[in-house]
Parts: sequence; structure tokens; C-alpha cells
Amino acid sequence: MKEKEILRIANGVIPPAWLDDRVRFLIHFAQLVAAAEREACAKVCEDSVEYAGDTLAQAIRARGQQ
Repeated sequence: MKEKEILRIANGVIPPAWLDDRVRFLIHFAQLVAAAEREACAKVCEDSVEYAGDTLAQAIRARGQQ
């Protein structure tokens, strides 16, 4: 998840005064949450025998490196 996207989402739910003091923390936290969700999704794909699970898992993990 890119910083711009995190800030766009945050601006919709967090008052700007609060956000100004905590931007770095918020960005880091959002990136950790996104990474954990990507990994959980990748593991579900790997466990799939019906689809190309390994290929899908690899694509999901690669999104974190973009």
C-alpha cells in the first residue's frame, strides 16, 4: 500500500489535527496491516488445489514489493 493511498483513506476517517502529528506511525501501521492481510490471502491460495494456488500466492506477495 502506497503512502498516498494510506493518507487518502486516513483523511476520510481521522481529523487532520490528529493526523498531522502521527503520519509516520499511521503509514507504518497501515503497511504492516496490509502486509499481514496479503500474507493471509497468499496462504489461502497456497492451500487451494482447485486453482493455481502457488502462482496466485506469488502474485499477492509481489504486490507488497511494488
